[in-house]
Parts: sequence; C-alpha cells; structure tokens
Amino acid sequence: MRIDILTLFPEMFDGPFQHSIIKRAVQKNLTEIFIHNIRDFSENKHHKVDDYPYGGEPGMVMMIEPIYKCISFLKSERDYDEVVFMTPDGELFDQQIANRMSMHGNIILLCGHYKGIDERIREHLVTREISIGNFVLSGGELPAMVVVDALVRLLPGVLNDETSALSDSFQNGLVSPPVYTRPANFNGWQVPEVLLSGNDKLIDQWKDKKAMERTEKRRPNLM
Repeated sequence: MRIDILTLFPEMFDGPFQHSIIKRAVQKNLTEIFIHNIRDFSENKHHKVDDYPYGGEPGMVMMIEPIYKCISFLKSERDYDEVVFMTPDGELFDQQIANRMSMHGNIILLCGHYKGIDERIREHLVTREISIGNFVLSGGELPAMVVVDALVRLLPGVLNDETSALSDSFQNGLVSPPVYTRPANFNGWQVPEVLLSGNDKLIDQWKDKKAMERTEKRRPNLM
C-alpha cells in the first residue's frame, strides 16, 4: 500500500511515523508513506495557500490551486483508489471502513486546515470524506495519523501474529473481552480460572460471553 498525505505541516508526521508498527511496516517494505507540503505547489512567492472566504465569513480557506496541482501531479504518476479528505463532517471512521480501505493499493489523504478547503476540491477531486469523531480539531493531520495507523496494522506481515487483528474490538461488531497475563495472582486479584484451564472450547465460550456483556454495557448502540 502507498499512502500520500497532503498537508501544510509535514513536520507533524515525523514523530508518529518513526516508531512502532508504522516504522516496522515501512522498513519491511509493506507500505510506503509520502508526505507532501501543499505550499510547494503554490505559485505565490510567499507560498500563500489560504485566502478570505467569499461571503464575508470569519477565518481563512485553503485555496483551490495548490491542492489541485498537488493532486494532479500525483495522479499523473499513478492511479489512486481513493482521494480522502479528513473533515469533521465526513462519514465516521470505523473498523469496517478501515478493513475495506486496507485492501487499496494507493490512497491520498488530504488534510484541511483553517476553515477548510475550497468546496470545489470536495466536489470534483475528493472521492471520500472521513471524520474520526463529532468534534473539531485544528487540522486534518491528527485524523490522518489515526487512519494511517488503523490501515497499516491490517496489512499482511505487519503484525507479528497476523491473526491478532482479527480478534480486535469491532472486527465482529463487538468490543473485545477482557485480557490478562502473568502473574495469575496479584495482591489476591485472580485471573479467571477458565483462562488457566487449557480448554479451548470453554475459553472461547467465556470470551464470547464477556464480549457480549462488555459491548452491552459500554457500547449498547452496537447491540
């Protein structure tokens, strides 16, 4: 998978993408991540990328030309499955969307800023709009990081145990059951006996039951 991220603040991605699973995926050539500074596509001598909105509203809007030129440049070199705009009013990102998007070969993630981007980009170039929640952030960079992490960990070979992702919360429409590790007894707090039994059938039944109970309690909307 190749992921191209369009942003006004490329330095924001330095830390998150140089650690843990994403770093390992890049090193193993399981994914490619490229960060593009939209300012580089501005013809303004000061690399201006924003202007006042028509209609007299407060704030600034990202201009159409630099974004258009950046996307056009990338599309001239390869085909893209999706051009995704990170925006609070997009469809709410979830595990099912992540599963489907992880099957793509090439995607573009467009990070907005200020009051947003010129609507004509959304109308003519963007193929999908994604939100990570019903709240507003300063820009699309943090949501883009969330999406990248969710996609990359699903790629074959990224996790040490490829079946691990299949037991994550939301993969089967439920949240995950509780998990425990050694020691079995800490301060009198015991690990459930069934998990120590070695009986796979009973363990699976216990996990299913606990997943249902936890989902009903914490995420009843999923029920």
